[in-house]
Amino acid sequence: QVQLVESGGGSVQAGGSLNLSCVVSGFTTTSYCTGWFRQAPGKEREGVTCSSGQYVSTYYADSVQGRFFVSRDNTKNTHYLQMNNLKPEDTAMYYCAAMAPPCTAGPRIQSKWFSNWGQGTQVTVSS
Repeated sequence: QVQLVESGGGSVQAGGSLNLSCVVSGFTTTSYCTGWFRQAPGKEREGVTCSSGQYVSTYYADSVQGRFFVSRDNTKNTHYLQMNNLKPEDTAMYYCAAMAPPCTAGPRIQSKWFSNWGQGTQVTVSS
């Protein structure tokens, strides 16, 4: 079965950086699409990124544009979310997610598109 294991969360000062990792197993190809989401207490889950299987196309939420970047290491089947210039409002539980191929990434990052989810990793940014 498909599994996603996340790590890399933690506590940082505003302006700091974190690199989240998501190891994906169970797919027979590397063509699945991926996304990152976050949810803060009392708020709806927010789509942060959405990427096509080969990262030909990646979309970022306006709130993280220019600060967050996604990448992938195919040899380790690991996805990364590099978060720079973190702000207190970035504080949330972060989740990686995948949708089975065939799939297409798009600017509307919605959780309903994704069938597989990691357990989440907490990111806390202090002012």
